[in-house]
Amino acid sequence: MRPLGVAHLTALNLAPVELVREAARAGFAAVGLRLHPVMPGARAYPLKSGSLAARELKAVIAGEGVRVSDIEFVSLKPAFQLTDYEGLLAAGADLGASSLTVSGDDLDHARLVHNFAALCELAGGYGMRVDLEFMRWRPVATLQQAVAVVTAARQGNAGVLLDALHLYRSGGDENAVAQVDPHYLRAVQVCDAPLQAPEETLIIQEAREGRLMPGRGQLPLEALLSALPADVQVSVETPSALFAPELCLKAAYEATRSMLASA
Repeated sequence: MRPLGVAHLTALNLAPVELVREAARAGFAAVGLRLHPVMPGARAYPLKSGSLAARELKAVIAGEGVRVSDIEFVSLKPAFQLTDYEGLLAAGADLGASSLTVSGDDLDHARLVHNFAALCELAGGYGMRVDLEFMRWRPVATLQQAVAVVTAARQGNAGVLLDALHLYRSGGDENAVAQVDPHYLRAVQVCDAPLQAPEETLIIQEAREGRLMPGRGQLPLEALLSALPADVQVSVETPSALFAPELCLKAAYEATRSMLASA
């Protein structure tokens, strides 16, 4: 049975210790942790390697038998400073995370590639991969744009994080995924949604709090998973204003298991 992970955004109101416990109770084998805010002032749970909080979290992770699949979230903006993120990588490595998720928020392609490559080099020293996530409303908005950055960076630990909603909302599909070098596709986040996108002003809101459970919408998730490497890490990202965090985790796990079984 394919092990499932869950992205922190699914239940972002839960601090890491609570998230690990509730995710394990729901059936998940891995969690992603938002240790750095997606934007200044946004919710996140900073952690310093070796701190009391880090030791307590590691004990809960070990006790629950859950692993940390990834940490997030770094925005690669024009003012990006590599040294600002060494502590984040150290904390993630201490928790056993496999990857760091970033977004491309710089219209200067050469500078973006340079900064992404430098971050990959730093992360490599901590045994971590760096996955670039594309989103329709960011400068790196499509699968093709993300692959272009990752390819140009020429780093063995560089990848593309594939989010099902972002893929289909940005005009991509499973056929486009099948054309990408499988080496770059190590992780996918699944959710569901209507095929018809909401009006432009609601795109971000849908992504942050309006996703459907896998199998409850119209996205061709089975076809998407078939286009990906067999060993891809599958995580569920289903933030929804309709569920309390604990109930959202349980519903997400059960819906995804059902979808995978039918596939």
